Amino acid sequence: MFYNAKNCSLKIDDTQMDYITFGKGDKTLVMIPGLGDALRTVKGSAAVFALMYKLFAKDYRVYVFSRKNKLKQGCSTRDMAADLANAMNRLGITNAFVLGVSQGGMIAQYLAIDFPEMVEKLVLAVTLCKQNETSKRVISQWILLADQNDFKSLFADMAEKIYTPKRAKAQRPFNAILSALTKPKSLDNFILQASACIAHDSSALLDKIQCPVLITGGDEDKVLGGDSADEIAQRIKGSELKIYHGYGHSAYEEAKDFNRQVLKFLNA
Repeated sequence: MFYNAKNCSLKIDDTQMDYITFGKGDKTLVMIPGLGDALRTVKGSAAVFALMYKLFAKDYRVYVFSRKNKLKQGCSTRDMAADLANAMNRLGITNAFVLGVSQGGMIAQYLAIDFPEMVEKLVLAVTLCKQNETSKRVISQWILLADQNDFKSLFADMAEKIYTPKRAKAQRPFNAILSALTKPKSLDNFILQASACIAHDSSALLDKIQCPVLITGGDEDKVLGGDSADEIAQRIKGSELKIYHGYGHSAYEEAKDFNRQVLKFLNA
């Protein structure tokens, strides 16, 4: 398979955690996806991720971890970080470079805070350290739509908020079809994970992060607000900040140089 890509699963407690791995490098890179992981885990997507992030495959053995398939009520981003640390230990990953995107970045913050020995370098992409009016309004609306089981509207609103206007406009005619094809059996995990996003507040603990940190964001982020990346950078001494002007919450996907910038930081 492409770049030695493999689909895997790990039993944790009374449930499973899906993860994928690819690449042939000597170093380890752990990637933590965002809230969309609650709608569809990484199960079966090893080849897709390997192609999307092939730039890392030469230097790194890459692991992409989903959350546990069954989360407990009230599960926090800090709990999810502990689950991830458990999974990494089970796989013999004692130290890694870590890239967290959106909610994955919230989880990555707590991984670096609570398990500092496990994080060599940290990349926090389009994420925040505490909620603001924009994030609370947007994510609360997504929870409401999920509670109503209105996945069609949820999918459409996420596309409008996450992507740049150009990308959102191009996708708009296909949203109804895409939502029908991708609707999960249950939105329970989405509601739990979205609620954890709203409750996330690591702001008072960020000064405990001692490893090198790269923070990236889009100044047109309609999900978390355009200042969220800057707020994190102000709280982590010595961190690097990269703002993608004209990009929103999908800067990590739409900005053509994102992977190159991350690789440059990791290899520095």
